[in-house]
Amino acid sequence: MSGFGARLRSAVAAHGRLCVGIDPHAALLDEWGLAFSAAGVREFGLRVVDAAAGRAAVVKPQVSFFEQHGAAGFAALEEVLAAARAAGLIAIADAKRGDIGTTMAAYATAWLTRGAPLEADALTVSPYLGVGPLRGTFALAREEGKGVFVLAATSNPDAVRLQAALAGHVTVAAAIAHEVASDNAAADDRADEWHDVGLVVGATVDRAAVGLADALLERTPVLAPGFGAQGARLVDIDRLYGAAAPHVLASASRSILAAGPGGLAAAIDAHRGELEDTLG
Repeated sequence: MSGFGARLRSAVAAHGRLCVGIDPHAALLDEWGLAFSAAGVREFGLRVVDAAAGRAAVVKPQVSFFEQHGAAGFAALEEVLAAARAAGLIAIADAKRGDIGTTMAAYATAWLTRGAPLEADALTVSPYLGVGPLRGTFALAREEGKGVFVLAATSNPDAVRLQAALAGHVTVAAAIAHEVASDNAAADDRADEWHDVGLVVGATVDRAAVGLADALLERTPVLAPGFGAQGARLVDIDRLYGAAAPHVLASASRSILAAGPGGLAAAIDAHRGELEDTLG
């Protein structure tokens, strides 16, 4: 069984660094002519999956937009995740789970166990109850051939004060990245492969201000929100991420989804084309 890092690297080599967000919020459902319901988010998600298949490496359903519809919404999400994986896409569940002990273990089991109803290829997690409680999730992910993306420096402006604060002699963001790097190094002896545990580092973040130098991101997959509607430009990915840019997933949601169901494929192609134009 291939590890997540190896699978992600192969997918990116075949289909590029674009990550297509699946964010069926109320306004978009209305624009698409879909009901604000579990049936609506199901149809929305499946249409994005159909358009992304063969065009992008990764899709990222935002769990909250499904969760707000209760049990039926989770059932819809299960279908979308299964459809994405069946189509050969890497499916990242953007759930931002984070807790301690058996609670975190249950979250990890729900999202990262092969055959689970909510099975995804990777899960976003929050380290703000500590990175230590996430180590069991990292271990389970590796056992199951899955991945984890740990929030380090997010793209929302309100986070900067916390993530750039000092934790000893380094920033909070850098301390998180150091702990993730240490865990990856202890678990992974494949010197030429991408790691299975990655980081979330927003494209609108000043990496110098939060202490995330290129060396700290070596071989670490980076999920990068903030492109498109949030202001960052895909053509700037190499400048923004330096030596880490080849293993950065450029996440775009609204700038693609605003094209509507009939324009999704063209929007995905256009975004991927912008990324490919940056390759030297």
